[in-house]
Amino acid sequence: MKYVIVIPDGCADEPVAELGGLTPLQAAKLPNMDRVAKAGVVGLSNNVPPALTPASDVATLSLFGYDPLKYYTGRAPLETAAMGIHLGPNDWAVRCNLVYAPDAHMRDFTAGHISSEDGAPLIHVLQKELGGKEVAGGTIEFHAGVQYRNILVWRGHSETSPLAGTKTQAPHDIPDQPVSGYLPQGPGADLLNGLMEASKPILANHPVNKRRVSEGKKPATQVWLWGQGKRPTLDPFAQSYRGKRGAIISAVDLVRGVGVLLGWHRIDVPGATGYLDTDYAAKGRYAIEALGAFDLVCVHVEAPDEASHEGKADEKVKALERIDEHIVGPLLEALPRYGAYRVLVEPDHRTTLRTRAHAHGAVPFAACGTGIAPDAADRYDEPTAERGALRFDPGWTLMNWWLG
Repeated sequence: MKYVIVIPDGCADEPVAELGGLTPLQAAKLPNMDRVAKAGVVGLSNNVPPALTPASDVATLSLFGYDPLKYYTGRAPLETAAMGIHLGPNDWAVRCNLVYAPDAHMRDFTAGHISSEDGAPLIHVLQKELGGKEVAGGTIEFHAGVQYRNILVWRGHSETSPLAGTKTQAPHDIPDQPVSGYLPQGPGADLLNGLMEASKPILANHPVNKRRVSEGKKPATQVWLWGQGKRPTLDPFAQSYRGKRGAIISAVDLVRGVGVLLGWHRIDVPGATGYLDTDYAAKGRYAIEALGAFDLVCVHVEAPDEASHEGKADEKVKALERIDEHIVGPLLEALPRYGAYRVLVEPDHRTTLRTRAHAHGAVPFAACGTGIAPDAADRYDEPTAERGALRFDPGWTLMNWWLG
């Protein structure tokens, strides 16, 4: 049996006036996702427990069949796994966004979707100026990641860490808000706030930022530190789910980091950007190729989530239509050559255009394939899922059902 998961990140939404009172899933032309719905079932899965923040770290663990209340330790350590950064037992990883907050408001959590080529020199200068120093019982390291997504590592000299019990806020959930109300709080506040402040003059004087300003682009005015945690211990997917060997396709370190920790093979696709301009067709081709070598292939696409964070309803619809055309459609055509197969289309969490932020709540999924008896669904969207009989709450229990 072959298994395929397609994750249109953050696609679940509310009715939007700009779309005539429809959700993006309703407004988009999705013949292939609707084909999955008609051939199978549509239901709801609640991937984020009420006690945890709605975000891809928690939700992806749940979607992949792991109880986040048991396994979740923080976002950043999941990303370090994809970046090949080793964390020791006393070490903590912290997500390090390059952001644009020129007037003490979070104007752009991506610093104008800064490229990796522009972002890396900024992180390198922070490492040169601030890294390697003894801070709060540990040493600091800055590691360049993809675009605005980077990592800070605090390597502790003992089991005691000021980051334990510290509260931080994701910058993508505070668009245009004053940052003063969302700064780190708790034992590690001085450490994190101090580094954030120290980054401002260093970045302001960097040639990359000066060039970006001259070109009319947003500079990275500072780093924003959040999502801290220690390395989690996850049981291998093959051990937990009947020997299934998996592969993960994503441009986002967080998602592929979860896959790496589960023992899945990481497939990097040229042209995959983690943004609206990603190469959807290339992701589809690489996924089809991976079917020959793996039992389960997961394709994650960040674009719908990014469109929501920017409040762009039309771009969210376009992203969904491209996923449908270039990924879901080709996979549906390729799978029958392997005999028995199952397909799951499901976002990790809700991201609403109204708030431009992640939200709690169940998300719609569509599943079809060998052994899945069709229900009455005729399309894939939120209202159809609400009418469906299938509910998975907690959402991590869906995986065992779907694998059959």
